[in-house]
Amino acid sequence: MSDITLSKAVRSNLLSLQNTADMMATTQNRLATGKKVNSALDNPTNFFTASSLNSRASDINALMDGMANGIQTIEAADNGLTAITKTLESMQSTLRQARQDKSFETGSYALDATAIGTTDAKSLTFSGGAIGETGVTVELNPEGPTEAVPTTLTGAAGTTAFTATDTDATGASFNLAGGTGNVDIAVTNGSTKQQIADAINAQTAATGVSATVGTDGSLALTEASGADITITAVGDDAGTADNDEAADSAELITHAFGTTTTSSNGEAAGTARAVSSVDDLVRTINNNSQLEGKIRASNDNGQLRIENLSTQELNVDGVSSTGEIDGESSDQTTIGGNSVRADLANQYNELRDQLDKLADDASFNGINLLRGDKLTITFNETDTSSLEIQSRIPNEDGEATSGLSINSASLGIKTNMEESDLDSDTSIDSMLADIKTAVNTVRSQASAFGSSLSIVENRQDFSKNMINTLETGASNLTLADANEEAANLLALQTRQQLSSTALSMASQQDQAVLRLF
Repeated sequence: MSDITLSKAVRSNLLSLQNTADMMATTQNRLATGKKVNSALDNPTNFFTASSLNSRASDINALMDGMANGIQTIEAADNGLTAITKTLESMQSTLRQARQDKSFETGSYALDATAIGTTDAKSLTFSGGAIGETGVTVELNPEGPTEAVPTTLTGAAGTTAFTATDTDATGASFNLAGGTGNVDIAVTNGSTKQQIADAINAQTAATGVSATVGTDGSLALTEASGADITITAVGDDAGTADNDEAADSAELITHAFGTTTTSSNGEAAGTARAVSSVDDLVRTINNNSQLEGKIRASNDNGQLRIENLSTQELNVDGVSSTGEIDGESSDQTTIGGNSVRADLANQYNELRDQLDKLADDASFNGINLLRGDKLTITFNETDTSSLEIQSRIPNEDGEATSGLSINSASLGIKTNMEESDLDSDTSIDSMLADIKTAVNTVRSQASAFGSSLSIVENRQDFSKNMINTLETGASNLTLADANEEAANLLALQTRQQLSSTALSMASQQDQAVLRLF
């Protein structure tokens, strides 16, 4: 207090004691807080620099949760893709099993030729199965041959070379007409019948006639469609005997064919009915384009064996209750479908249903990348660095498109298989190709998600290290050295004790005056 007068020595020691107390308070505060800069008053530069570093570290740390959630979201999607891939592989296995299975049902029927007869048209009708309700009819006693018997004209036998009357002429020609046209056949002097046949065969496309020479030297002409064959002389009869082309042509015809110049011994189609044999029916059924790949016929020890190449029942009309083909019975015989393939179709649908459910359940924190959701992960405090993650698969046109759901429909696999879809091996092969494409698409998407996951994990590690760097830098500016501060406190305590002693000694000098009294 200003009203109290202290000696110089006492005041000096008092000030020293007060300074020591202040330094002790500062040192004790540093030890208590662990910081040497607790406010801007301690060191403005270090305080504000450290505050800025800590703030940035705090902002980055706040983004770490988003990165962690992003990683879990990507992993959830990857889990879904892994399960979908396994499901697709199971679907492939199911289709391959169906492709290999050939346990088709069959039925064998005796042919009752008497009941069929040759008077009225009789037939077998196949319906159901892979054929459909309309049905396909096969005749049991068709009219005559299915095609006309080819017309054949055989010329005179002999191998004498052709020589024209006119020794100055180089050869002759005749006109040959068949089912598709006519053409002049030119032959040189000295030609054999084989050379004449070769000249005719060179014009087959124009005449529809082919020529062969028999072992007896006869020249035979055949018209494939059954049309008449006409041979006529050509040339101009006018002129001298040495230049009579018509005569030369007539000599050529006589040499090759004798005096006959026309023939019509072909038999027209459909002239009479005849009951087909089992082998005939086998050929007819197997060559019918409407039945190809739907049923298969074979000869089973004299019976007609029908194999139903379908998962559905096949109806056969024209078979009696005793199992004989009569072509008129109203009884309808059925051949069961392939139950193994039918069961595999149901298994396929169950797997496909699970595939879609897996895609729906692969979400995390409300985000499902397999449903086309977009995941945005921010990497820095200024929002200038981020990563957008979204599915990217081919659309219906084959173009890569972002945001499409990954399910059976978008992957291009059959979404609702019917049992009949497994009737045809070709159809199964097509579905196997679709699933292979789907597997490749899923694997490609899994690779893309894996790449994104690597980016996020790398950025997460970077952010952790960056936070540590920022906080260490701030600590270097503000944290106190505990060992140093402890030594300082010990020194100040010693100084305080010494200052107290010095103050006591100074006050004792003032007390010396009391001895005078």
